[in-house]
Amino acid sequence: MPNRGWWALLRPYVMIAPAMAGIGLFVIYPIFYLIKLSFYKYNLMNKAKSKYIGFDNYQKIFTRDDFYQALGNTAVYTVGVVAGTMLLSLLVALWLKRKTRWNRIVQAGIFTPHIVSIVSIALLWMWLMEPNQGLLNFLLKLFGLPPSAWLQSSKTALLSVILVSVWQSIGYYTLIIVAALQSIPPTIYEAAALDNASRAKVFFRITLPLLSPQLFFILVIMTIGSFKVFDTVQVMTGGGPNGATSTIVYYIYQFRTTNIGYSAATGVVLMAIIGLLTFLYFRLLARKVHYQ
Repeated sequence: MPNRGWWALLRPYVMIAPAMAGIGLFVIYPIFYLIKLSFYKYNLMNKAKSKYIGFDNYQKIFTRDDFYQALGNTAVYTVGVVAGTMLLSLLVALWLKRKTRWNRIVQAGIFTPHIVSIVSIALLWMWLMEPNQGLLNFLLKLFGLPPSAWLQSSKTALLSVILVSVWQSIGYYTLIIVAALQSIPPTIYEAAALDNASRAKVFFRITLPLLSPQLFFILVIMTIGSFKVFDTVQVMTGGGPNGATSTIVYYIYQFRTTNIGYSAATGVVLMAIIGLLTFLYFRLLARKVHYQ
């Protein structure tokens, strides 16, 4: 009996030990090592010259214009992707909420971009946005509209990257909202119909509040993911033209060998920004989430 008692106490910790070991090794340890590196002038090409410099990297970050440019680009990208994806996903989900064979086919079709490699998607859109032979400019000319430089102009490059990211994300988040819509008890809508409630009232007083847990989840996840965008920028624009699409993670990537301590400090700043935004989301919006 004593042995069984000890095993009953230890068993939960033994069961979670492998997962916790993985989290400690691949999450917690890298975070602390990142923070440590941020206080050093560390060069991968010449480790002998690495030295402790305190908060100099952090002071340098907030005095460089290119950091603020990357931060501004990231903020614009995040707002554009999150707002565009949530709005379009909600509209498409309302269209596909009925359980029909045709809707299932459409759902499978719009989900496909999410499982395709972002490199393939980026290359496809680079071809579509090619200024001279691209399909998008061909369509613009067909309708009598002036062609766009798309990725070659600093005025439209970031918007083009946002367009690609929204297009890739819609299918996944649409399915989340569709599942939430289909889980709403039909008796609620029947009661609203008996009260002669208008469609607008039904949507804003019933549908949106009942979708708020899923929408809040999408908001938090997409914000975190958008602040960490890298692959789309790397493949499509390389941060150009003139830094118009340089995001914080791409900015960190640029210093990966010459000054990894500065990159680490920028990574810590990014981690702090994401943590602060997540805290504000939960502080300001969590109370407005209605759970059934």
